[in-house]
Amino acid sequence: MKSTVRENLKLTLFIVVAFFAGVMGTIVVYKYYPEADTEVIETKNVTISSDDSISESVDKIYDAVLVVESFKGDTLYSTGTGFVYKTDDDYGYIITNCHVVEGGNIIKVLDSSGHEIEATLLGSDEYVDIAVLRIDKDDVLAVAEIGSSTDTEVGDTVFTVGTPLGTEYQGTVTKGILSGKNRSVEVSLSSGGSYVMEVLQTDAAINPGNSGGPLVNINGEVIGVNSLKLVEDEVEGMGFAIPIEYVMSAVEYLEKGEEIERPVFGVTMIDSDNLYALYQYNIRLDDDVEGVVVLEVEEGYPAEELGLEKGDVITEINGEKVTNSASFRAELYKCNVGDQITIKYIRDGEEHEGKVRLDKNA
Repeated sequence: MKSTVRENLKLTLFIVVAFFAGVMGTIVVYKYYPEADTEVIETKNVTISSDDSISESVDKIYDAVLVVESFKGDTLYSTGTGFVYKTDDDYGYIITNCHVVEGGNIIKVLDSSGHEIEATLLGSDEYVDIAVLRIDKDDVLAVAEIGSSTDTEVGDTVFTVGTPLGTEYQGTVTKGILSGKNRSVEVSLSSGGSYVMEVLQTDAAINPGNSGGPLVNINGEVIGVNSLKLVEDEVEGMGFAIPIEYVMSAVEYLEKGEEIERPVFGVTMIDSDNLYALYQYNIRLDDDVEGVVVLEVEEGYPAEELGLEKGDVITEINGEKVTNSASFRAELYKCNVGDQITIKYIRDGEEHEGKVRLDKNA
């Protein structure tokens, strides 16, 4: 019994001594080693804000976006997207892609409330891939605000509103960034040949049915028209849009039913790497020559005035490199009828340069 009491006293004494030793140790550390103060970490309440929401910007344009359906008779031929870009006293005017309405003879649009409206095609152009439609002003729910692609920077937030995969997903909004500007993408033309378009690149999801819809900046302003998607199994997140500046310059003609006036140079040509065609035409080139090869020069056109001949290789227009027929058209169509252009070409291994006025149009 005595031994148990003794053991309890020893344990109590040990606890008291350990407590006072701890207190004294703490006092010594704070007094003589202030740099050893322990950092106090405060916990704060974290509030998730909606500052990065684009809902207000989406609201600005949402009702201006429509589904565009092209029919052959009673058969649905293609589906895409469009948006109202202006109104006048009687009508509302819609931008979409040329390839969305091409081939159809009846065009209908579906607004955000589900109302179906028959639209009139005023004009289209496959080079800029733009078409203009018209509906009654009374059927317009909202008008999109046109912005500027030149004021945007790579990395800026952008979004799209469209109709991927048909009307079931009408009004789908996808968000991303502007991934690149002045991208050159070669596209095939329905009339034959190809053409290089300078486009905006985005990682916002663009799927079949988004074609013709708006690419929009964070302020809800249209900066481009979705037109292309690079479709390869190993590539994801690369969508393309036509800069709004190109679109509006074309719309100026198309809404009046006018064709866009483009210069004609007056040559039949092939790419310099088309070895089979070169062999057929008995044309031999140096291995390092790149450009477009003249096969035939038409009378009365600028190429004849410049003095071009069969076998000449055009390498530059106005200082811009020409690599193939698509890039040749792209550079030529940056010019207007009446402009004077500078052409560089190679003949018999020697480089030549000449100036000629584009005073002929198609």
